[in-house]
Amino acid sequence: MSRALLRVRVLAAVAAMAAAVLSPLRAETLIVGPQPPELTLGEALAKAVDGDTIALMPGTYQGQHGVVTQQRLTIRALAERPVLQGKGPLAERKAILVVRGGDVAVENLEFRGARADDANGAGIRHESGRLTVRDSLFLDNEVGILTGNDEKAELVVEDSEFGLAPRDVGGLHHLLYVGRIARFSLRGSRFYTGFEGHLIKSRARENRIHYNLIYDGEDGQASYEIDLPNGGLAWIVGNVIGQSPKGQNPVMVAYGSEGKRWPQNGLYMAHNTMVGNPWPPSWFVRVFADRLPPETEVKLINNVTLGLGLLSPFTKGEFRDNVWAMRRRAVNSIYTLDFGLTQASGWRGSAQPAGQGGGKSLQPTAQFRLPRGTQAIQPPAAWSPGAVQ
Repeated sequence: MSRALLRVRVLAAVAAMAAAVLSPLRAETLIVGPQPPELTLGEALAKAVDGDTIALMPGTYQGQHGVVTQQRLTIRALAERPVLQGKGPLAERKAILVVRGGDVAVENLEFRGARADDANGAGIRHESGRLTVRDSLFLDNEVGILTGNDEKAELVVEDSEFGLAPRDVGGLHHLLYVGRIARFSLRGSRFYTGFEGHLIKSRARENRIHYNLIYDGEDGQASYEIDLPNGGLAWIVGNVIGQSPKGQNPVMVAYGSEGKRWPQNGLYMAHNTMVGNPWPPSWFVRVFADRLPPETEVKLINNVTLGLGLLSPFTKGEFRDNVWAMRRRAVNSIYTLDFGLTQASGWRGSAQPAGQGGGKSLQPTAQFRLPRGTQAIQPPAAWSPGAVQ
């Protein structure tokens, strides 16, 4: 190698290192407000560069929409949670916020009232890259979060709330709809009051659904509570999952209804509390085994089912230490959303460790905490079935 070429390469490496060191120092926080003279959300998104933060002042933002094109960006509340009201045409006629790619974080924002011509108006439309959403609310949107079908994309949702689907007959509005992406993680979040559509629908290759309150409630009219139509790998651990008396479908968790999409498939459900209806009977879990590869692994361990119903009958797999009781006799109160086992319950301390499924532990390390979020739990001397130890 010539000295000149070596010198060029050394200088290029030094420049790259300097850029990496200095880039955090150049990052800025752009302040956005609901009224002039502050920047609008759209203006801040046009001005921001990689590594910046956009901070929204408190208030209601009427019709402020935007598109994220940066590779690294954080959008968050400056103080108390602002409300982004989906009034008027949405960004690209899709969503209040469209995320094109990169590594983007959204924190402590409320997305409300998104409507679009195609009836898929979303709070956030996630098209590619990695999106992390924390401590945010999605209410009265045609879809809370809607992803594209980029098979390399990732979505992480933590400590957030999805509810109040529009009452559009035939609209099939899902509170959260995940397309054919690589990974979907949902933790510490609450779902309620759907209408005709599902509370959660995911076509992702891998799904991790842990420690959530997915309970349609007395006023909900959702179809499935969780729909995984293309199989894939799914770990559903430590959730409270419940139907409304007005629900549109007896099935609560559906797996594989539209057939195989991914090379690996497995359903692993442990320590969930599933609340059905007094009548008609519920179908707590339905595995469409005839539409999936014969080697698909199914494990249902240490789950509690309340109310009359079926727990995936005729499905081959490991079904262990799942318990059943009438809807109101085993937990403290479904009306106050206290799904812990009663002091008199004979199930306390009756479960064996859940073990592993798909190479991952099925033992819970936390549980849902109202109004949203989780609290860590220590392994007890003896495990109890269900989502609350």
